[in-house]
Amino acid sequence: MRKISADWIYPIATSPIPQGVLVLDDEGIVLDVSEREPHDPATLETHQGALVPGFVNTHCHLELSHMQGVAPTGTGLLPFLQTVVNYRDVAEEEIQHAIARADAAMYEAGIVAVGDISNKADTAACKRNSPIRYYTFVEMFDFLQDELATRMYEQYRIVYEEQPEHKSAVPHAPYTVSPSLFELINELNGGQQTRTISIHNQETAGENELFHSKTGGLLDFFSAFGFSVEHFEPTGQPSIHYALQQLDPRHRTLFVHNTMTGPEDIAAAQAWSDRVFWATCPNANLYIENRLPNYRYFLDADAAVTIGTDSLTSNWQLSVLDELKTIARYQSYLPAETLLRWATLNGARALGWEGELGSFEAGKKPGVNLLYGFPDDDLLSAGTQVRKLA
Repeated sequence: MRKISADWIYPIATSPIPQGVLVLDDEGIVLDVSEREPHDPATLETHQGALVPGFVNTHCHLELSHMQGVAPTGTGLLPFLQTVVNYRDVAEEEIQHAIARADAAMYEAGIVAVGDISNKADTAACKRNSPIRYYTFVEMFDFLQDELATRMYEQYRIVYEEQPEHKSAVPHAPYTVSPSLFELINELNGGQQTRTISIHNQETAGENELFHSKTGGLLDFFSAFGFSVEHFEPTGQPSIHYALQQLDPRHRTLFVHNTMTGPEDIAAAQAWSDRVFWATCPNANLYIENRLPNYRYFLDADAAVTIGTDSLTSNWQLSVLDELKTIARYQSYLPAETLLRWATLNGARALGWEGELGSFEAGKKPGVNLLYGFPDDDLLSAGTQVRKLA
């Protein structure tokens, strides 16, 4: 048994406890969370700082870890995607080394669970052996070409079968998935409420422009890859509405990035299903497009926001704490307690693991992180660091 105490404990599901004590059994399962007073000080493992549950990273591309530094910053999404697609000639050994390093770095950064995008099977072996719990999103796309849907589905179905447990087939984004491919994805997932579906959403202005009026930079994007969108009929609405028409509301649905998402989009999604989550990856948004979502919209809608890191192609590191520090720096009206909930319990709920992860509650095994090095009034300051305790 361990009794871990710190200046503060953030159980997440309940109010913060000053001078609290977290009691764990030998397996790391929470037995109790309480104030320090009843405990014998000699039995306590005492730290300066704050105890928080292990972090949940709901959006990562682990398989792109070998591409760190390849894409320049600030180019915008479409040039960024072209860089990613065209970067192919890398030895498999180098790819595997990069995946292993990134997995180890996330573990050391206090991350206990990851929602990971996979277009290939490169990360499957690492996930099977990792101390991190992974939920794999096998991502499919056909560039809105219905005639390619079956062929692309069969290609990605092979990747799907090679992944370890905890997985779903998912659409890449509204602008890259035809109705036919959406239908095949839904059939594979089988309408099971235990599944989470991830989809990139409204990451750039051009995405909404395409669906509003068939204008914008995505037209050149399709042309650059040799795909015609002559058949595409704009909907006159933001892109998320097309996604809502195609997705299955019985699943947990994780909309990712949401840089251009507005209040009406959030309201429409939350009216469509009560199992909607919103992953934000602030450092990736800054890396690619030099902008962040308006988090006030999500606060006002009481939306379930989660934290992602995206990939080392679009980020400087894979650290949930660094994502929280970025939000706190640029949109400081968000309370630290709210941001911690986004990084823990909301993420666990989005992946279906809230029964075990995300908060300090009896019977859970959420992992324990110590945040330290911050001034008294600024939990997520630039100098805050994390150390994994359990």
